[in-house]
Amino acid sequence: MIGRAVQGAGAISAAVTALLADLTRDEVRSKGMAMVGASIGLMFALSMMIAPTLNHWFGLPGIFALTALLALAGIVLVLWVTPPEPKRHADQPHGRIADVWTHPKLWRLDLGVFVLHTVQMAMWVVVPGLLVQAGLAKQQQWHVYVPAVLLSIVVLVLIFGLERGRYLRAVLRGGIALLLLVQLALWRVAPTLPGVWTVGIVLFFFFVAFMMLEATQPSLISRLAPQSARGAALGVYNTLQSLGLFVGGALGGLLFKHFGSAAVFTVTTILALLWLILGWTQGVPLPRSRQPEHASHAPPSVHDAV
Repeated sequence: MIGRAVQGAGAISAAVTALLADLTRDEVRSKGMAMVGASIGLMFALSMMIAPTLNHWFGLPGIFALTALLALAGIVLVLWVTPPEPKRHADQPHGRIADVWTHPKLWRLDLGVFVLHTVQMAMWVVVPGLLVQAGLAKQQQWHVYVPAVLLSIVVLVLIFGLERGRYLRAVLRGGIALLLLVQLALWRVAPTLPGVWTVGIVLFFFFVAFMMLEATQPSLISRLAPQSARGAALGVYNTLQSLGLFVGGALGGLLFKHFGSAAVFTVTTILALLWLILGWTQGVPLPRSRQPEHASHAPPSVHDAV
C-alpha cells in the first residue's frame, strides 16, 4: 500500500502528458497521445506473455527489480533524450485547480476518463475467467490479447486522419458508443460460456474504443484548458483516471463475488450509456481553417514551431 501511494504521488502520467502536449502541435497531438496509448496497450499484452517466464526465472522480487531498472532507464531518457519544456513557459503563472474544476468544457472529459477506467478494470475482473471457461489457460491468454491489441493499433492508425476538423467530435462519440456496444456484447455472451473467438473479437473492439478514447481525451484536455492551467488540467484528469482504476477493481470484484458476471456488465453498460449521453455535447476546438481570421495574423510561437 505504501508503494502504491508513492507511485501515485509521483503523478507520472500527468507529467508525461503535459510535456507531450507542450512539445506537439495541435494537429498532431492526438497522434502523439495515441502513440503513448498504443505503447501501453502493447506492454499490457506483452506482459501477459512474458510475466510467467519472468516469474519462473526471477520470482516476484525480480520482477520488481526489473521495474526499478526500467524506471531508471526512463529517468535517463528524460534527462538526455527527451526535448526540454519550451522556455516560454518559465514566466507564466501557474494554473489553479479551481479553474480546472469549474471549466465548462473539461468536466465531461474528466468524468469520461473516470468511467473509461472504471469500466476497464471492472470488466477485467471477469474477462480472464471467461477465457478460462472457453478452454484457454491463463498462461495462453496472450494468444488473444496480443492479436487484439495489434489489430486495434492498425485500426487506430487508419482513424488518425479523422481527428482533424469536424471529425474530432465524431471520433470521440464513436469511441464512447463502441465502448457501450462492447459492454452490451459482454453482458449478452458472458452467461452463455462463449468461445475463445467470440471473446477475442469483443476484446478487439474494446481495445479499438479504449485507444481511441485514450488518444482523444487527453489531447482535448490539453487543447481546451487555459494555457496557464494545462498541467493542472492534466493532473486532475490523471487523478480521476487513477480513481477510476480503483473504483473499477473494487466495484467489479464486489459485483462479481455477490451477483455474478451479468451484474458487472450491467453496471458497466449503464456507466457507458451515461457517459455517451453526457459526452454527446462535448465541446471540441475549432479546426484552424474555421478559426477567426485575426488568429491567422498572430506571430508564430515556439509551440507552433515544434
